[in-house]
Amino acid sequence: MLDNLVARASIGRVTDPLARRLVRWGVSPDVVTVVGTVGSVAAALWFLPRGQLVAGTVVVTAFVLCDLLDGAMARVRDAGSRTVSQFGAVLDSTCDRIADGALFAGLAWWSLHLGDQPRTAVAAMTCLVSGQVVSYLKARAEASGLSANGGLVERAERLILALLGTGLEGLGVPGALAVALWLLAVGSVVTLGQRLVAVHRSAAAQAGDAGGAEEPGR
Repeated sequence: MLDNLVARASIGRVTDPLARRLVRWGVSPDVVTVVGTVGSVAAALWFLPRGQLVAGTVVVTAFVLCDLLDGAMARVRDAGSRTVSQFGAVLDSTCDRIADGALFAGLAWWSLHLGDQPRTAVAAMTCLVSGQVVSYLKARAEASGLSANGGLVERAERLILALLGTGLEGLGVPGALAVALWLLAVGSVVTLGQRLVAVHRSAAAQAGDAGGAEEPGR
């Protein structure tokens, strides 16, 4: 939902100047991707299970912003090298899945062992699994030449809701994390259904086009 031209333009005003500077210094977008992933995973698995929710929210958010920066750097550095851009896209997608998994695993651990909120842990694990499946569905569909774009909750919404709930819970707002994660869990399941419908329609449209192309030869 947030992945639109207006949002990209607004974010680009902040990330593009820094991206151009890093590229001039010879920094690779892939390095930024890996550093952001390692940092967010370490922060999620260090701070959250220890109950340091505010610190975890701040540090994870800071490293997650690297995901915006590496894309801007790749666009700035793009010199038509198709192999490099393809590898960077695969690396970025893989690292996103790792970072998301660590975040929700850390939240599940806190919910079970420190927060005494087993139902919240269920929501966290639902978010973890459904988020991974939503992303896999899109990748698998695109590999088959089908479309699976859009949906109620994409990665940006997952991170915003999860980190907002985590930060508020850490600041003493009771139930903030539970509400955020259950909203996210329901939204992620809805998104999965929306993308399955989109894939079905895309496949049906391709089948219709193929049938129309064969008709004159009969």
